[in-house]
Amino acid sequence: MDTTQPRKISVRAVGATLPTLTALRFVAALIVFFSHARYLGLFGDDEVASGFEWLFRQGPISVGFFFVLSGFILAWSARDDDTPPRFWRRRFFKIYPNHILTFLATLVIFATVAQPAVSDDYALANLFLVQSWFPSMEVFSSINPITWTLSCEVLFYFTFPWWKRLIDRIAPARLWLWAGAMVAAVFLIAAVALALPAEPAVPWSQTYSLNQYWLVYVFPPVRIFDFVLGIVLARIVQTGRRLPIGFGGAALLTAVSYVVSTELQGTFSLVALNIVPIGLLVAAGARADIEGRPTFLRWRPIVFAGELSYAFYLWHYLVLFHGLLWLDQRTDLETLPAVGLLLLLLTATVLLAWPTYVLFERPIMRRFAVSRRHRAAVTQPAVAGRDSAAADN
Repeated sequence: MDTTQPRKISVRAVGATLPTLTALRFVAALIVFFSHARYLGLFGDDEVASGFEWLFRQGPISVGFFFVLSGFILAWSARDDDTPPRFWRRRFFKIYPNHILTFLATLVIFATVAQPAVSDDYALANLFLVQSWFPSMEVFSSINPITWTLSCEVLFYFTFPWWKRLIDRIAPARLWLWAGAMVAAVFLIAAVALALPAEPAVPWSQTYSLNQYWLVYVFPPVRIFDFVLGIVLARIVQTGRRLPIGFGGAALLTAVSYVVSTELQGTFSLVALNIVPIGLLVAAGARADIEGRPTFLRWRPIVFAGELSYAFYLWHYLVLFHGLLWLDQRTDLETLPAVGLLLLLLTATVLLAWPTYVLFERPIMRRFAVSRRHRAAVTQPAVAGRDSAAADN
């Protein structure tokens, strides 16, 4: 399809609600949940365990989705009269309260289930969200291990005002070239990582080393290419540029890339093989919502689940791995009991995420995200999914 001719898009559409993207956040969070659940060893049947492991091996696709979506949503909902301090304030009150809540909950869990003592240095790195800058698994996976993604988000948020200003100056006809440059950078990093030492290996894969994994997947300055791609894609949609594929096609392409990257494990499978499909999925999902075309993800319960996704993401690892300790580590179960236990852990995560979002996260955002001086003057569109994506992963 021709990607050079713009399509007309109304000014009102820019900043419109994007329920499909919000719902996709929960789908991505579920993939992360089941990807981490693979390590619990719940299934005693070897064939079932192998199938479950294969099906959810490619959890990294969700993180790439969250990072691209983060850039897209922040650019989509940006206000012309915004300032960096106001933007940073909103982002701080979006990610830090929930992070601190689950950080403290983790310390309580460590004390009650007699986990090994955690280094003060590692704990501080996690608390201040700088852990992903260190190529040590003991550091970037400390306390609540999945918060390494928030460490990346901190860099994204800090640099966003300048990225937005830069990308707004790009001629619409050249936006696809910039998108291609971001994709090329992701592939280049995956190739460069092959030159790094093959040892030590990560515990869960023999296809890449810890150093390769950290550089390609964890290191914030590298993951910023995903984020900037999201900003570029938002401008592509805002300026009415044609997309090469619709939402259904993008979803199918993403499913195919998921299978391919699951089979072809290595440095390219962590991010590169999925970056184009998920970018197109985000852009096509937004375009579908703008044009009012129905998608199966616009059902309100799924959209609300997407709004819970940040809290769900922060709680899920604690529930999975520490919940089993409270359940006497019952693993290697028959298939039906294992499925039942997995659904119990999923339900527990949702039951923690729901009040966290409704009674903690949302009230804090409403009260503190905008200063009193500016609150009366601000008329901010209620963009479904405007709250950062990887903060919402």
